[in-house]
Amino acid sequence: MYSFTIKTPKEGFINITSEIKNCLLDSNILEGFCVVFVPHTTAGVTINENADPNVPKDILLGLARAFPDSPDFQHNEGNSAAHLKSSAVGSSVTILVEKGELVLGTWQGVFFCEFDGPRNRIFYVKFH
Repeated sequence: MYSFTIKTPKEGFINITSEIKNCLLDSNILEGFCVVFVPHTTAGVTINENADPNVPKDILLGLARAFPDSPDFQHNEGNSAAHLKSSAVGSSVTILVEKGELVLGTWQGVFFCEFDGPRNRIFYVKFH
């Protein structure tokens, strides 16, 4: 298993595709699958377009509209919207591995999603 620590902004998507590809090269895995896991309750991971930098911005805008901060939230830390966004996005993705390559679409990348930063965060990569 591979472990990464990253510094995140207050909110944002960080492209981690190259880190995962480097792990795959190091692992010598030719066939199987890859799991990327984020062990945080206010961050997540997703696969989406990596060609246009406006796509992650638009996703963040949509999530902010879907899960706005509310004075009705009861969580003491005041970051309930971040918990909701994290739950909606998810804490893991699975990527197929074929012929030593990640099976991703032409425009796809893997993104660490920060909803409650800035922080030092961890994500894990494991191949099977």
